Amino acid sequence: MDRNAVILSLFAGIGGFEQAFQKAGFTGDVLAYETWSSAQEVIKMRFPSATLFADVQDLPPNLHNADILTAGFPCTDLSPAGRQAGIAGAASGLIIGVLSAIQKQKPEWILLENVPNMLRLKGGEAMAIIGSMLSEVGYRWCYRTLDAQHFGVAQRRKRVFLLASRHQDPERVLFRDYANAAGSKHTATDRRQTAHGFYWTEGNRGVGWGNGVVPTIKGSTTAGIPSAPAVWLPKKPVELRFRTPSIEALETLQGFRPGWTSAAPARDRWKLVGNAVAVPAVQWIAEGLRAYDHLSSVELPGELDVKHGWGTAGVSVGKHVRRARVSEAPLTGPLRRAFTLQRVLEERGSHALSTKATRGFASRLQRSSLRYQDSFMRDLNAYASL
Repeated sequence: MDRNAVILSLFAGIGGFEQAFQKAGFTGDVLAYETWSSAQEVIKMRFPSATLFADVQDLPPNLHNADILTAGFPCTDLSPAGRQAGIAGAASGLIIGVLSAIQKQKPEWILLENVPNMLRLKGGEAMAIIGSMLSEVGYRWCYRTLDAQHFGVAQRRKRVFLLASRHQDPERVLFRDYANAAGSKHTATDRRQTAHGFYWTEGNRGVGWGNGVVPTIKGSTTAGIPSAPAVWLPKKPVELRFRTPSIEALETLQGFRPGWTSAAPARDRWKLVGNAVAVPAVQWIAEGLRAYDHLSSVELPGELDVKHGWGTAGVSVGKHVRRARVSEAPLTGPLRRAFTLQRVLEERGSHALSTKATRGFASRLQRSSLRYQDSFMRDLNAYASL
């Protein structure tokens, strides 16, 4: 694809899509829509040549003649931690207006992103509506759930990416790792980890456990309170075994440079980072778009098909959808991480998890029926008694 393609970024946030496309070699004009003033300040600082607009409801009919439209649209009504209103919700439903504009102007490429719960909530209603609106005007589309931990960052973050095109084959991009699957060698992830992420706000129904990764960075808890994931460092002295990442560490765990959101008020930086896309996962897709002319056609193996539900992937076939259970990592193996979780904390900073928070988490976990390592509980109790 032409590196000078015009990119229209909707719900731009702090510029995750823009950064990913730049890293993939795209140099064309960028037009970004974002309503939150704190996010706008980040866009202005990081993309000074971009043209910035506010409300996506004010999109011009010609969609700025963009070649690529990206939209990590609001998950407020689709997330398990959100309002569960679905695609009809006031926030997530903004994508319907965008799709109506797409149906009229028909830009060549569309890339959408949201939470995996959109495939389950109300029977996958959101995906059904989005796919139908694209198919009605001749788009060929596919979707795939990708987990950021396999794309170079130490964060477990699953997101659904839908790629659509009017005249090209989006499967070549989103499933390109399946084109040469027979000759690929999957590189196993090293299981010997020195840092383990978890959510200290959990403990009753879950832990959010991750070996060598933090659980999904969130904009806030269900109560609307920002809360960093915690990290257990079992090889450190007891007083240093439980930490929470600094804001700069969290930016790194999303694939941004540390200090990326420094233009925003300190009170907003956490939510800005938590709401962003993981840059490396989008970059992998953008690199496929850049190399499109050199990619081979892909035929997913029949044994991947699922009979019920939406599966982790799907491909439009006329008015129907072929649903499949596809790897959430590149089939050729995970991308190399520049920083381990422990190194991110050491180089980008961390804070001590409070003993009060540790006691509360340990108490909830002990009363639950959840499984955990005995050494983890011993360290929790030792740390909490300091």
